[in-house]
Amino acid sequence: MTKQNLTRASGELFRRAPDERFPTLDALLAHCRQEQTESEDRWHPPRVLTPEPTPDGRLGLRAGQDGLFALNDWSFGQLCGLARASKDTLNRLTPGTAAQVFRETLPGGSKPLQLLTRGEGVRSVHGTAYTRLPNADLVGVLKDYATDFTPPQTGMNGATGLYCGEQDLFAFLIDPAGWTEIDGEAFAPGFFVWNSEVGKRSVGIQTFWFQQVCANHIVWDAVEVVEFTRKHTAKVGDALGDIRRHIEALVAKRDERRDGFARVIKKAMRETLGEDAEAVMKELAKHGLSRGLAKQAVESVAGGRFTIFALVDALTRLAQKAEYAGDRTATDVQAAALLALAA
Repeated sequence: MTKQNLTRASGELFRRAPDERFPTLDALLAHCRQEQTESEDRWHPPRVLTPEPTPDGRLGLRAGQDGLFALNDWSFGQLCGLARASKDTLNRLTPGTAAQVFRETLPGGSKPLQLLTRGEGVRSVHGTAYTRLPNADLVGVLKDYATDFTPPQTGMNGATGLYCGEQDLFAFLIDPAGWTEIDGEAFAPGFFVWNSEVGKRSVGIQTFWFQQVCANHIVWDAVEVVEFTRKHTAKVGDALGDIRRHIEALVAKRDERRDGFARVIKKAMRETLGEDAEAVMKELAKHGLSRGLAKQAVESVAGGRFTIFALVDALTRLAQKAEYAGDRTATDVQAAALLALAA
């Protein structure tokens, strides 16, 4: 079982401003819906898109009869890409000079450009190949299908794991009650999802089983890490169904493991390893326990009914008392192997 430490959520924690954090999925969904309502797609041929300064001294883009819209850092960078002009160079020019450079370098042609505007600003500029997936649709899937999942504990700087900014969305969710055993160790399910309405990143999900999340939102000792991504092309809407299926698969595996573990525990509480202490010690020796450790475990069992569960519990308590980490680990491994007898 190969474990990984996942740092994607930690990177989000350190780069997000306070106004990009949301305490709950409901709050995040409300924000995304408001942003969607206030935004509008505008399609125009290149000939009617005219870069020019705005009244407040910024660079803007006049979109035919729709009016003049200010560019933000992201849409300015996209316009630079279309013009094949250096963003760093144009940032050093006055708005009037930069507008002149754009007028001379932006491509022509008959294919329209897609502007996403909100209020008096341009959120993004794309060609015809780009297809938008609303953040609100993605968060709606989380609300409907990840009902047992919540954000992790609040991060060291107040970060919540739920983010939406000018350029993209990211959500980190875990099931705090979904703990179960995998190969004798405790794991819980979680996932990351992400999207961008303005072309900053793909849409995707990464599911996993983890053992710990620290205050930096690093996910420690993750296993069964599965990732799905899709570009914002013609069928990007299909990604919602794929993400739903990944969440459903994670939930189904959680339920299967919890039910299976419950059956193992029930069987372990019923089955015994022997009728008396000596017979049990001989059986424990067959499974690699030293006579001394086996004797301690047998003597720790109350009532003289040597079920598998009682002996595993005794070994677990003995491991906690061991002075050295190596001894604790070895005893835990032997306890897990013993419990596997009831599988």
